[in-house]
Amino acid sequence: MKFVADFHIHSKYSRATSPSTDLENLDKWAKIKGVNVLGTGDFTHPLWFKELKQKLRPAEPGLFVLKTHPSRLPKEGELLRFLLSCEISCIYKKNNKVRKVHIIVLAPSFEVVEKINEELSKIGNLKSDGRPILGLDAKDLLKIILNISKDCLAIPAHIWTPWFSIFGSKSGFNSLEECFEELTPYIYAVETGLCSSPTMNWQIPELDNITLLSNSDAHSPQKIGREANVFDTEFSYKGIIDAIKNHTLPKKIGQAKLLYTIEFFPEEGKYYNDGHRNCKVNFSPKESKKNNALCPVCKKPLVIGVLSRIEELAKRKFGSKPKSAAPFKTIIPLKEIITDIQKKSVISKDVEKIYNNLILKLGNEFNILLNATEKNITKHSSLKIANGILRARQGRVKIKPGYDGVYGKIKIS
Repeated sequence: MKFVADFHIHSKYSRATSPSTDLENLDKWAKIKGVNVLGTGDFTHPLWFKELKQKLRPAEPGLFVLKTHPSRLPKEGELLRFLLSCEISCIYKKNNKVRKVHIIVLAPSFEVVEKINEELSKIGNLKSDGRPILGLDAKDLLKIILNISKDCLAIPAHIWTPWFSIFGSKSGFNSLEECFEELTPYIYAVETGLCSSPTMNWQIPELDNITLLSNSDAHSPQKIGREANVFDTEFSYKGIIDAIKNHTLPKKIGQAKLLYTIEFFPEEGKYYNDGHRNCKVNFSPKESKKNNALCPVCKKPLVIGVLSRIEELAKRKFGSKPKSAAPFKTIIPLKEIITDIQKKSVISKDVEKIYNNLILKLGNEFNILLNATEKNITKHSSLKIANGILRARQGRVKIKPGYDGVYGKIKIS
């Protein structure tokens, strides 16, 4: 079965998230966006886990649905399934350096999650945040999870983000093995993050046998699916995990697989370039090197972004592609396109009206952005908006790259 999955989100119990991020709104917006399997996020938080158990019931093996929905198999694009997930922030010292690594955990059942939460509660305060901060080596976290259930999956999150990732310029490592040591073979996938594309990651040979996943890291229901994964596999937790684990192996006819990922334009991410937000300094890697990675205004060190960090660790030229690599499609969220064309605020009534009409007439946002014809888009909006969507599909956009926590600015018209 073909379906779209987004594994990495947060609940209303995480820091800097919308209070509307509850199960009902996640369910509603997943359908609007076209997401079929959504991570629950934050299963370590006691109050959120209580809500998950109260409001969800089992559907297909390892997947869950809101109890208010009828009990039947979904057709493509219909009922959302939830998959138990969380993100954990590991902050610890290793090899004489403070490390800050975020790990996504996927789990097959409430029983497994209860055991994970019991073990992690001995290490840190799970009540403090939906994404708990633990003084725990990422390798030891992986060991704990695997000892509880070999069916769990640990996925390093947004792997190039400067501050909190496995390869980040501020507190990361130079390789997976440096972090996970003898347990590295149990890392089957990584999340590339909003600031990097698969093409950028293909420069790193160590990732050739690792599945590259893309997720939204949504902090509000409206941000679901800004990045996602498209699978063709059995509609179950095991089907998804098997497809991730075996993605880089030679395929047999009809074998479950990751078809492609749906990507942000990486330049739009807020850590793409090097820079210093306070001084409004936004540098490419070349400009950064010319200035010795120092801000020319205040003379303090620049925050080294994703592009520079990948160039530092790259062993191949940009444009190389491993044989096992999945293709990808790049999108701009529909409201951003409408906003740019209409020259109005993203929260304006005019933008909302056009957006809602397109969703009503053409199904969901992914269908509009990736599949709908120019004729149908024009019929239900305007020729300018249809042309904008087509230009986005073709990558014919102008972007001022993001830097040091500032999102990039994208122009279509």
